[in-house]
Amino acid sequence: MDDFTSLRRNMVDCQLRTYDITDRAALAAADSVPREAFAPENLAHLAYLDQAIPLPGTGRALMTPMVAVRMIQLLDPQPGEDALEYAGGSGYGAALMAHMGARATLWEPDAPARALAEAALVRAGAAGVTVTATQPGDASFDTILVSGACEIVPEALFPLLRPEGRLIVVEGLGRAARVMLYLKSSDAVSGRPVFDAAAPVLSEFRRPAAFVF
Repeated sequence: MDDFTSLRRNMVDCQLRTYDITDRAALAAADSVPREAFAPENLAHLAYLDQAIPLPGTGRALMTPMVAVRMIQLLDPQPGEDALEYAGGSGYGAALMAHMGARATLWEPDAPARALAEAALVRAGAAGVTVTATQPGDASFDTILVSGACEIVPEALFPLLRPEGRLIVVEGLGRAARVMLYLKSSDAVSGRPVFDAAAPVLSEFRRPAAFVF
């Protein structure tokens, strides 16, 4: 067992299992997908710590493993479903969902992050993940993982959900941040808070600056 394999197993046993993550498919994905492949080479030694890892030269970061995997557990991507990771940086979330059997797409508007993702997915053996710079045509998805925090509700992504589709996202900043799970019914999208967590903020969903006299 090499060092990263040992660190990955320790992450699963000592971080994920103690954070209400019990789904076998999610745990198996976290135990198999090499998270270090999605971190910058000089920060790969931090990949299995409980911290977000910045992706230099991009507007993205690798979310903490505890938050990312718990969000995916709540999304519950099923084999054969279409899963989207939005603003996923280097694509770790998409790789996890692909390992769980979903047809995974990474929509990453940030060009430097997208280049990192394309290389990382190959290194991780997850080359089957589709990577796109723009909204994936008229496609719709069963699950959407937003890999960062939003200061405003990401309503622009709701039309991409299929009926009974699920979207999960961190909303808010700092101690006020919480993870919201949205479900699309036949005619509406409703959301509920599922746990408290923070994540790096996505520029696409920052609150517009208010003008002060």
